[in-house]
Amino acid sequence: MILGIGSDLCDIRRIERSIERFGDRFTHRIFTSGERARSDRRAARAPSYARRFAAKEACAKALGTGMSRGVFWRDMEIVNMPGGRPTFRLTGGALKRLKAMTPDGHEAVVHVSLTDDPPMAQAFVIIEARPI
Repeated sequence: MILGIGSDLCDIRRIERSIERFGDRFTHRIFTSGERARSDRRAARAPSYARRFAAKEACAKALGTGMSRGVFWRDMEIVNMPGGRPTFRLTGGALKRLKAMTPDGHEAVVHVSLTDDPPMAQAFVIIEARPI
């Protein structure tokens, strides 16, 4: 059963300007150390950060909270499965919200799709409850 759906569209140029203007202050506020390491290794750094930014926004929408009610940017971390497929590692308020919305006898699975076509980056998130 689907518990939540979220999507977001992000202008890569906006993220690029934020990185140029605020540098580490911006990236450390929004992204985890793992996300920063992965994005900083890329030649196309801004699009990588923009995809992750859009994913965090989409995840917050799928959780039904937005960036409020105890859900913070770094509570949602984009990680990659062994084959490269992106998913989320949720902590703090985001994990608490995920557990609260997951029915008894089910486990939550977070599906993520990321893409970019400069100057835009897009993310789509579906939170599914699967019977245990």
